[in-house]
Amino acid sequence: MKPLIGINLDVKQGPPQEAAIQMLYVEAIQKSGGIPILLPPMEPADLSQIIDRLDGIMLIGGADYCPSLYKEEKHESVELCSPLRQSFDLELARQALERQDLPILGICLGSQLLNINLGGTLVQDIKSHMPESKVEHSTRDGWKNGFNVHRIKLVAGSKLYSVFNSNGKRVEEFDVPTSHHQSVKAAAPAMDVVAFADDGIAEAVEMRDREFVIGVQWHPERDYINNKPLFDTLCRVAAR
Repeated sequence: MKPLIGINLDVKQGPPQEAAIQMLYVEAIQKSGGIPILLPPMEPADLSQIIDRLDGIMLIGGADYCPSLYKEEKHESVELCSPLRQSFDLELARQALERQDLPILGICLGSQLLNINLGGTLVQDIKSHMPESKVEHSTRDGWKNGFNVHRIKLVAGSKLYSVFNSNGKRVEEFDVPTSHHQSVKAAAPAMDVVAFADDGIAEAVEMRDREFVIGVQWHPERDYINNKPLFDTLCRVAAR
């Protein structure tokens, strides 16, 4: 049977409010053999009933979480996501991480969610934090206005490295589609940084004591062919 992969949704303010997702996320799971199950904001007790029936979780991108979550004041560049989405995402990540065998893939904001939930911090704005960087993590006109491509390098020996080197290939670095102005600053105690951009910005994290809890800062759904091993591995682990 195909694994059931729960996916959170973005929440647009409206009125009326709208729960939405870009189809590329859904299609990536389908192409890798999973069945996407869309998860709108709901009560924790209802989520608990559903999550027990899921085989894996994917956490998608979006606007920013409130820096108060990691005990910082809000930088002027921060644009907060819906409070409804933030509260649900935090609960979803908490419940998912409590289930020791549940594989989780975080994408962009989803990667940041995993790190925040486990006690890590974020760089609130890369351009302000590292003005000398020549790497365009987002477009010149701002992170909301499109995607760039830049190179990332995997950390040898990591789980993520194994994902991309599982078919006899030797893949140490590659180009990724990217659109983010934030990134992991201090990795949570349970997590390791396992990929970097050329300027040293963290581009991926993983839990060292779980088989598959991985967050990537780039957008693998926008380059499925080159990121197919990531979605394939999520669905394969979930199918077990």
